[in-house]
Amino acid sequence: MKTTFNLSRFYKACNPSYTLNISNVLDRQYYIDFADVRGCKIVEELQRTIVRISPDEPTCQLFTGHIGCGKSTELQRLKTELELAGFHVVYFESSQDLDMADIDISDILLSVARQVSASLEGINIKLKGGYFTNLFKEVGDFLQSPIELSGQAELSLGIAKITAKTKDSTQMRNQLRQYLEPRTNSILQAINEEILERAVEQLKLRGQKGLVVIVDNLDRVDMRPLASGRSQPEYLFIDRGEQLRRLKCHLVYTIPLTLIFSNEYETLKNRLGGGIAPKVLPMVLVRQRDGSDYEPGMSLVRQLVLARAFPEVSLNERLLLITELFDHSQTLDRICRVSGGHIRNLLGLLYSCLQRQDPPFSRECLEAVIKDYRDDLLLAIDESQWELLFEVVQQQRVKGESDYQSLLRSMYLFEYRDPLGRWFGISPALAETEKVLAWQQKK
Repeated sequence: MKTTFNLSRFYKACNPSYTLNISNVLDRQYYIDFADVRGCKIVEELQRTIVRISPDEPTCQLFTGHIGCGKSTELQRLKTELELAGFHVVYFESSQDLDMADIDISDILLSVARQVSASLEGINIKLKGGYFTNLFKEVGDFLQSPIELSGQAELSLGIAKITAKTKDSTQMRNQLRQYLEPRTNSILQAINEEILERAVEQLKLRGQKGLVVIVDNLDRVDMRPLASGRSQPEYLFIDRGEQLRRLKCHLVYTIPLTLIFSNEYETLKNRLGGGIAPKVLPMVLVRQRDGSDYEPGMSLVRQLVLARAFPEVSLNERLLLITELFDHSQTLDRICRVSGGHIRNLLGLLYSCLQRQDPPFSRECLEAVIKDYRDDLLLAIDESQWELLFEVVQQQRVKGESDYQSLLRSMYLFEYRDPLGRWFGISPALAETEKVLAWQQKK
């Protein structure tokens, strides 16, 4: 069989920081639909809420999961499907606009306003923002640093100039926030009246169904405590959640996974989610509760690896090409198992193999990569965390305390769904350590 293996393309496709763009033909060939083996069909639920249940009334939906488990790829798929259903979709990564260690509500609102107006300007829908024109002038006077705009300047450019002024100066950022904070409600009203409502109106005149804004990467907001004693995510998504959901268009926000285990989960659900629980994207189920392989999940993860190497080849034919990529099919199974069904982990392991040798990868090469990965994980675990990890291994569930949240954040624990519900397991790489094996023998 003639194959189409391209080493440099494979190298790019395995970059763990690359998000698939489903509207791109090649990326679509790389995409594997894991909905059946994640135990939930989240993209379908998010899409159905907008397209079928409430196309004409704004919705606000929350989405979370481990960093690197495939949320951005799923949101890109949601964007493509909503566009096919006739919606104009503005998808953006908030981490490109905002400093994740230091965010306030006004930063998120202005970021949404800028991204929406820029996207609409791109399809020749020009918005005139009377309130914002005045705001730019007032902000320039207040910061004693005029915001230069020509008469016909786009709204998005004005907002970009405000944020650019404050991006590199913490002092200026704090000054701007003090100025904007008491005006939050009037800014919200202006975004709704001058941008979002007009946008929906113009889009419908063009035969489109409406506007959807997908704000990705807000789950990366830093956990740091604020002067009030609240963590930054609690302040943004719980204390100010009602304001974030007041934007008059369809919204999808990513939020930090740790909020799911917060004592104020119900408050979050009501204030920001409008009474609807956040959708959680779990790992791909590659193992069962007893530790044995879950074959449907393993099969799809094998396909993910093979698709990155042979995107043009059919699913069945790819299985005949395993030995072009690995010395043995068991080596492929080994990398799938040790990833724990975490997509970015899997790609990171593949990428590290590529940095050491050309395919087919030897078992020795893979084991050396796994050892480095495990050693990195082990460096940061203290004795009290081991006790918690053993407890989770035994009970397969997690409590709401912050100690457990740090285990999830550090990728020591993975979350799965099966027909019995939600369960948690230790990272497979950690499960092989002497510490865990000795503990299991003592049990």
